[in-house]
Amino acid sequence: MRHFDFAPLYRATVGFDQIADLMDRALSSDVAQPSYPPYNIEKTADDAWRISIAVAGFSDADLSVELKEHQLVVSARKAGEDEAKTYLHRGIATRAFERRFTLADHVRVTGATHENGMLHIDLKREIPEALKPRRIAIARGEEPRVEKDVVDAKTVN
Repeated sequence: MRHFDFAPLYRATVGFDQIADLMDRALSSDVAQPSYPPYNIEKTADDAWRISIAVAGFSDADLSVELKEHQLVVSARKAGEDEAKTYLHRGIATRAFERRFTLADHVRVTGATHENGMLHIDLKREIPEALKPRRIAIARGEEPRVEKDVVDAKTVN
């Protein structure tokens, strides 16, 4: 894969750092994306989404969902492994993980639920009133006014 240098973008723009960072992260092949745990991203409405993560074997106390500067960070640590158990086959992975999702501006987490081995995180875009489109009323123009108090005077001399 090709490597793109975004340094000229940083020098010539102000306030677009997030876009360049996002493109740089998406195109970088240095970091392999983890495949554990599996997850789905579902669109539930025009401005709403649900992230569902398979977290079999983890309790509510083992899971953590945090929002840090447009980053949704989901992590899990198994509290105490019972080392007295002897497994013949261990197919359910309960290893620690951290999964990060970059959220767009004005997307906030509305809730998280954990049921049947699935962690569901609901997201919604809430655009502030100041940024929403608004209709501007057009006033009807008035006829040009003639000043009645102005007197035409002839120059003397």
